[in-house]
Amino acid sequence: MSEFWKNQRFVVTGGSGFLGKVLTRKMQERGAKEIFIPRIEDYNLVNPVDIDRMLADSNPDVIIHLAAHVGGIGANSEHPAEFFYDNLMMGVQLMHKAWQTGVKKFTAIGTVCAYPKFTPVPFKEDDIWNGYPEETNAPYGLAKKMLLVQSQAYRDQYGFNSIFLLPVNLYGPGDNFNLRSSHVIPALIRKCIEAEQKGIKEIEVWGDGSPTREFLYVEDAAEGILLATEFFNESLPVNLGSGHEISIKDLAEKIANLSGFSGKLIWNTDKPNGQPRRGLDTTRAFEKFGFKAKMTFDEGLANTIAWYRENKEKIR
Repeated sequence: MSEFWKNQRFVVTGGSGFLGKVLTRKMQERGAKEIFIPRIEDYNLVNPVDIDRMLADSNPDVIIHLAAHVGGIGANSEHPAEFFYDNLMMGVQLMHKAWQTGVKKFTAIGTVCAYPKFTPVPFKEDDIWNGYPEETNAPYGLAKKMLLVQSQAYRDQYGFNSIFLLPVNLYGPGDNFNLRSSHVIPALIRKCIEAEQKGIKEIEVWGDGSPTREFLYVEDAAEGILLATEFFNESLPVNLGSGHEISIKDLAEKIANLSGFSGKLIWNTDKPNGQPRRGLDTTRAFEKFGFKAKMTFDEGLANTIAWYRENKEKIR
């Protein structure tokens, strides 16, 4: 157990969420004893007064900022203003007040949506400013990318120790399976399993299947964030990914096969594809703090499908 985790007070925003639950468990396994999780019912982190109260109540040495207002293509298209405002105000104010109150380390979690729409694959961190993000999720991506600007500016002027990580889309047990706000993997798993159970012979999938995506298993993502929090002390952006790129068509067919759906996939080309390709160069994460994803994609999908089968009655 590292002294870093044993002897400091931590705030994990979003600590009761999908990634946060895994992250806080791993922190406890490392020896962390004081982990404060601000719940939205008690602290609305878009409100600066609530941020002040939360920091006074927790008095943290380290903040890991996971909290985000986030969703898939549909949710981003329906709520672009909310996604921009909530994520920008929450992140920028929290980092500013963390610096003001003497927090020693701030880990900001960005998003792959911050990258330009036509970034060469694999995405290298140095390309992050070479164009405008894909339009459907640009407000969210740009709001999160401002944390990179702030991190670098505050390090330059104030010597504030903040870092900025860029994870790809996450998946795994405990994911969000609500079809109105979920990402592609949980949405497809739910559609396939429900269709098979109800005898439905076809399901709709958005777009034409041509875009590619990279996915990171939630356990791997938590490990990467914790390694960076402990060992990385620069404001360079750092990708967190698996190195496995797959087309949406191949993904949908793989999920249908693994979940036992024998019907037909209907591609709704009136719906947006999103960014044409996504795949990350993960060299910097390995060189800077030794992170490399371990979970194979097929095993991770199987684990996620099994979790959904066991818990689907509790999910709305």
